[in-house]
Amino acid sequence: MPEREDIIATREVTLHMGPQHPSTHGVLHLILDLQGEKILNVEPDIGYLHRGTEKIAENLLYHQFVPYTDRLDYMCAMSNNLAYVMAVEKLLGIEITERAKYIRVISAELSRIAGHLLALGAWALDLGAMTILLYAMREREIVLDIFEEICGARMTLSYLRVGGVRYDFTDSIKESIKRLLELLPKRMDEYEKILLGNRIWIQRNRGVGIISGEDAIALGLSGPALRASGVKWDIRKDEPYLVYDRFDFDTPLGENGDCLDRYNVRFEEIKQSMRIIKQALRDLPEGPFNVDMP
Repeated sequence: MPEREDIIATREVTLHMGPQHPSTHGVLHLILDLQGEKILNVEPDIGYLHRGTEKIAENLLYHQFVPYTDRLDYMCAMSNNLAYVMAVEKLLGIEITERAKYIRVISAELSRIAGHLLALGAWALDLGAMTILLYAMREREIVLDIFEEICGARMTLSYLRVGGVRYDFTDSIKESIKRLLELLPKRMDEYEKILLGNRIWIQRNRGVGIISGEDAIALGLSGPALRASGVKWDIRKDEPYLVYDRFDFDTPLGENGDCLDRYNVRFEEIKQSMRIIKQALRDLPEGPFNVDMP
């Protein structure tokens, strides 16, 4: 069949997509090389999450900035509270009470559980598994109920303070946390039955997005993403703070650095957080929950 001379040849064009919120997981800008409708190359341009918080902090007192740290990652607000108040305390030479240290550990690990539950549920939803999202949100609601009992808020908590915490732990709060620790292992078993042995789930995650240990370090990855690449680094163990060096817990690691490892590491980290919380509740000392500062 002879070629038609009136067919317009497609040419390569560069298209900027975003920055926008794809599936609400973060702001992303993609530079696409297209030929017609065929994508030839994609270059992700990250870093579109700067909100000027450092500049805002310059005009506030130290304690006034705590609510802004909730919003750095509102899925793990307590952890961001912690990093900030500890930095201020280090600058001012403030040593907090033993009770405050234990309460902070429990709060931070509850925050880790809440954040990981959302990650696991949303991850599964993006790959077509709706059930796990509903299950994970069901358990996450229990954690948020505990936060509400602790400080009156559910997500943007502003609970930690320079010098300690905002409110003391009551017996009711401790009982609520113990009920969570009793319930969660059974629910985690449900997740495992539904997902971790599912061949479709494994096929969609295994060998996808592989990041080697060397690349993970070079990219500045941290947390579960770094450990999933096989790098044994957990700041709670390698540079212990608060009272983490008093607890017995493991550091889950991945072998291949793929999506499956990153999922599994988070799954196992929830179990380790439960171990830490159980020990911290057991050893929680009496005494003041704040230092007496001028």
